[in-house]
Amino acid sequence: MSAPWGPGAFACADWWPRLQAGQTPIPDLPLDDELAGIAVDLFDKIRVPDIPGQPTMAEAAGEWIRDIVRAAFGSIDGAGNRQVGEVLCLVPKKNAKTTNAAALGLVALQMNSTPNIDGVIVGPTQEVAEKCFAQMSAMIAADEWLSRRFKVQEHKKTIIDIFPDPATGRPLNAKLKVKSFDPSVVTGGIPAFAILDELHVMAARHYAARVIGQIRGGMITNPASLLIMITTQSEEPPVGIFRDELEYARRVRDGEVVDHVRMLPVLYELPEEIQAAKDQPWRDPQYWPAVLPNLGRSITLARLEGDYHKARETSEEELARWASQHLNIQIGMGMGTKGWAGALYWERQAQPAQDLEWILQNCEVCTVGVDGGGMDDLLGLAVLGRRGARWHLWNAAWAHSVVLERRKKLAPLLRDLERDDALTICGEGEEARDVAELVAIVKRIFDADLLPERGAIGLDPEGVAAIVDALEGEGIPADMLASVSQGYKLTGAIKGTERKLFDKSLSHAGQALMAWCVANAKCEARGNAVVVTKAVSGAGKIDPLMAAFNAVSLMSLNPQATARVDLDGFLANPVLAI
Repeated sequence: MSAPWGPGAFACADWWPRLQAGQTPIPDLPLDDELAGIAVDLFDKIRVPDIPGQPTMAEAAGEWIRDIVRAAFGSIDGAGNRQVGEVLCLVPKKNAKTTNAAALGLVALQMNSTPNIDGVIVGPTQEVAEKCFAQMSAMIAADEWLSRRFKVQEHKKTIIDIFPDPATGRPLNAKLKVKSFDPSVVTGGIPAFAILDELHVMAARHYAARVIGQIRGGMITNPASLLIMITTQSEEPPVGIFRDELEYARRVRDGEVVDHVRMLPVLYELPEEIQAAKDQPWRDPQYWPAVLPNLGRSITLARLEGDYHKARETSEEELARWASQHLNIQIGMGMGTKGWAGALYWERQAQPAQDLEWILQNCEVCTVGVDGGGMDDLLGLAVLGRRGARWHLWNAAWAHSVVLERRKKLAPLLRDLERDDALTICGEGEEARDVAELVAIVKRIFDADLLPERGAIGLDPEGVAAIVDALEGEGIPADMLASVSQGYKLTGAIKGTERKLFDKSLSHAGQALMAWCVANAKCEARGNAVVVTKAVSGAGKIDPLMAAFNAVSLMSLNPQATARVDLDGFLANPVLAI
């Protein structure tokens, strides 16, 4: 050991300069050089079976994966505790992820000295799992020593270590199984080490957090346990456990989390200011080598440039998909040219204290916007309050449980948003809950005398009959309801919202629901008009944002409420200091 482990040991403040210099974004760690060297030697001797000539990893692999091997297997301290208990490696497609995962599994087995432990390599699909097992099996067959040490059970997708235990002379009987991701991963015991391939795909499964939580929970009693997660970026905005793990890894890397850290982040990504810039500098190939650690081996710049030009000529959606997979550009961050212009100023205008209660107590007049589609869409609500020259926005949304079945990829994200309280998911037997709760909110605003007598509640004219009936049933006058034309006729509201975000006269409650909707919004020019539609894959929802445009459309008419509130102290209110 070169130095003791301590708080902040995993932070890597110079990660971007390291990437630019072709180095691995790992800080200088106090590793056991002897253990690290043994692990690298074992890794280097493994042969790559699907390359002509079957070169060794010493010849075929990049230094970056050796750095991960050093960190993972050279971090056991004098008490037998593995300090790097987890690794999250975010690396673009075609950088030998599956081959490296197979090799890491064989190194983990060889470095183990505990009898009867279990290890697992988990692929996101059965196809990927079978490919990984075939790679491991071929690696063993290509090496005389590995063939004598390991027994391969093809029918069980299992590798067994039959090497004698020095203490007893009996076989170690350690097992490494290759599985596809499902709840059976943790059936029959908890692995001492686990390698997860393509975490972003696994995160789309509704049981993802539970399964990974069980793996971690079982490992907590084993101080030498090891969890390695290797993944590319998601083709859609990160959701569920992938989003959580990625955000945590970034915070560790940036030194924001320093205590009780076991995860080593190895993130091959461009800085946020490059990913999110409106002129999309990431399109310049000069930036690409920094995030392609296997460049010149499994991937070439010429091949990438050809694929990039093909994706660019196909569509913005295909370019977004290509960038997420080959450059780790996060969807919702790097689509500046076609995204809604208001997104550039959205985050800075967040005021979390500005919830519905605040609006009811502090605003002089409110308009309401409503937007919703079919049963697999969201029902969006926007409450827009005006206080002096400033506008203040709060949103809510409802979804029926059927959307979780029809839009399985969205299910983890919708559950996340439900926990943030801005979204309500209505279960079976709650078919009318969404309309009832929406109308109850509108009734509160009406009872507070904050709605103008005419043009107070803006609705998309399609599919709102049940809402109109419920509002009238609560005594909301018909004159307060207004049909807001959609499509190009919303141009004024869209551009007006952009302007007020830009000049800081519109703030919002900083809800995760709206951050997602804003990231999904895509602009299309139609003559002199602007139309906002769904971005990227079409799966992302924008209904609450469209509801906001409906509310803005009515507020732009400068309505007056039936009653006013006292505006004394307006400038002194700290929540307005934006």
